[in-house]
Amino acid sequence: MWFKNLRIFRLNPAWKTDTAQLEDVLSQHAFQPGTSQDPSSLGWVPPQENGALVHELNGQLLLSVRFEKKLLPSTVVNQVTRAKAKDLEAEQGYKVGRKQMRELKEDVITELLPKAFSIQRDTSIWIDPINHWLVIDAAAAATADEIMGLIAKTLDPFPVLPLYTEQSPAAAMTAWLVADEAPVNFTIDQDTELRSTSESRAVVRYVRHSVDIEEVRKHIEQGKQCTRLALTWADKLSFVLTDGLEVKRLAPLDILTEQADTALVNEEESFNSDFAIMSAELNQMLNDLVAALGGEKADT
Repeated sequence: MWFKNLRIFRLNPAWKTDTAQLEDVLSQHAFQPGTSQDPSSLGWVPPQENGALVHELNGQLLLSVRFEKKLLPSTVVNQVTRAKAKDLEAEQGYKVGRKQMRELKEDVITELLPKAFSIQRDTSIWIDPINHWLVIDAAAAATADEIMGLIAKTLDPFPVLPLYTEQSPAAAMTAWLVADEAPVNFTIDQDTELRSTSESRAVVRYVRHSVDIEEVRKHIEQGKQCTRLALTWADKLSFVLTDGLEVKRLAPLDILTEQADTALVNEEESFNSDFAIMSAELNQMLNDLVAALGGEKADT
C-alpha cells in the first residue's frame, strides 16, 4: 500500500479531531455510485475492504476517496449526433443550426449515459495529526484538486494549508547539481530534467543516465533550471522531486521491503505493517526534504 506520488500539504496544528468524530463526518459524504444520468461521482470509502472509513494506527490516519466516471467517448457522441442531425435536416428541410446541434448533442449524451460503462479508482490520503502532514497519493494535479474539494465539503473549518519552503525546489536542485553535492541524507540519482526559463522552454532530459556535471553546468549558465531530479533518501526511498515540490515515482528500497516482509502474517497485519513503516519513514524523509530546501517558510 505504499504511496507512489506525493502531493504534500500541511495540516493546521489547530485542527483537532478523534477517530469517531472523523468517521461520522466522512460518512456524511461516503461514496454512492452515480445514477444513470450522473457522468461522475466521488466520496469516501474504507481504505481496507469492509473496514472503517478512517484507518487509524499509532496516531496516523489513512483515508480513501473513490472516483467513478462514465466512459462516453466523444467520437461516439459526435457520430450519433451527426446521424440524428441528418435525420432532422431531412425532416425539417433545412440545415441544422448551431443551437439545434448543441441541443441534439445534449440529448444524445442523456440518451447514452445509462448505457455507458463506469470505471472506478481509489486514491489514498495519509494524515499525520502529530507532525501535521496531509499527503495525497496522486500523480495528477486535477485528482488532488478534486480531493481538496471533497475535504472542503467534509471538514469545517478547512484544515489543509499549503507547504512553502524558503528555497524553491528548482533553485535548490539546480544548486545541488552545480555543486555536484546532494543535501544531507540524500544522494542524486540518474534521472534529471533541465528546462529553460526563457520563452523557448527548451528541455534537456537525462533518463537512466548519469549526468555530465560540466555539461549540466553549461546548460545552467545558458539559463536552464533543474525541474526534475531523481534522489534517494537514506538508502531507503527513491523518488523524483519536481519544481512544484511534488514527489513522483516513490519506491521503498530493499532495506524497507525486507523489514516489511518479516512482519507478514496475514493480509491485515501486512497492511498495518506497511502503513506503520511508510508513515514513519515518510515523516522523516519529508522533514529532511524541507530542511534541504532551507526550512519551512515562516508565516508572513
